[in-house]
Amino acid sequence: MKQAICSFIYHKILGWKAEVSVPDFDKCIICAAPHTTNWDLFIGKLFISAIGRESGFMMKKEWFFFPLGILFRWMGGIPVHRDKRTSMVDQVIKQVNASEKFHLAITPEGTRSPNPNWKKGFYYIALGANIPIVLIGIDYEKKCITAGKYIIPSGDIDKDMREIKLYFKDFKGKHPHKFVLGDID
Repeated sequence: MKQAICSFIYHKILGWKAEVSVPDFDKCIICAAPHTTNWDLFIGKLFISAIGRESGFMMKKEWFFFPLGILFRWMGGIPVHRDKRTSMVDQVIKQVNASEKFHLAITPEGTRSPNPNWKKGFYYIALGANIPIVLIGIDYEKKCITAGKYIIPSGDIDKDMREIKLYFKDFKGKHPHKFVLGDID
């Protein structure tokens, strides 16, 4: 029922398309980009539900105020306390290892503003938990979300991050000027 409702909203009402060629892994980190607007969360959640999959997401704790906090937690949101010096990577790896199924979407830019220095926590979580990173591109120009590639982290972060960034080079966020790949040479 949830899938049918989300599919109807995503495809029929909003007019978005979905292109999916990656397996439905039991456990994975989803690297979703470009992230240039708060609408990415809602479009992304509709997409993932419309294709019959589930995913949690991380968001700064400041967004978890009443009543939004209730909604975000219900949607799979995990508040991130960015001011504390705790190892979020280690905590998530433990959660991955203790779970039968685990899907967590993370935006590598870590912000909706232009950021050439992408966060690498998603990479280290996948590497430490030995799970794939599914690359999902959001394209507002084409009104299509594409899950077209996954990588298994090799441990060579420079090589792998270059491959990840190159995957996203042709996707257009809602505000394209807010998305930068940074150094990929």
